[in-house]
Amino acid sequence: MHMLKGFKEFILRGNVIDLAVGVMIGAAFNTLVQSLVKDLLTPLIAAIVKQPDFSTLTFTLNGSKFLYGDLLNAIISFFIVAITVYFFVVLPLNKLMERMQRGKEKPSPAAKQCPECLSTIPIAATRCAHCAIKLPITG
Repeated sequence: MHMLKGFKEFILRGNVIDLAVGVMIGAAFNTLVQSLVKDLLTPLIAAIVKQPDFSTLTFTLNGSKFLYGDLLNAIISFFIVAITVYFFVVLPLNKLMERMQRGKEKPSPAAKQCPECLSTIPIAATRCAHCAIKLPITG
């Protein structure tokens, strides 16, 4: 019974629930990005280069067949996903965060650094508690 109590505490801890929610949202987001790439961007690239799939590209060396077309497909897919995530998620979120931070006033510092010993001291201090030098009055 003690084991179940510890398991219950572990599961109900905020970190585990946050992680589970993050994994679920990540899986849903992955489906969205894969669909965007497969259904919109890949056909667009195929229309431009006139070859929708590179998986048939191969070469033979000493009787061994190398299927480099699949690797090429994977590399192109990776870059399309990376570009999609950057332009449709990262940039808009950065702009949103920047816009949200614009109106907020930055708090004044509560501490300053002693010019002599480089220790951190309260902003209102007139003498360093570490090296005892007299500090210039700021404000």
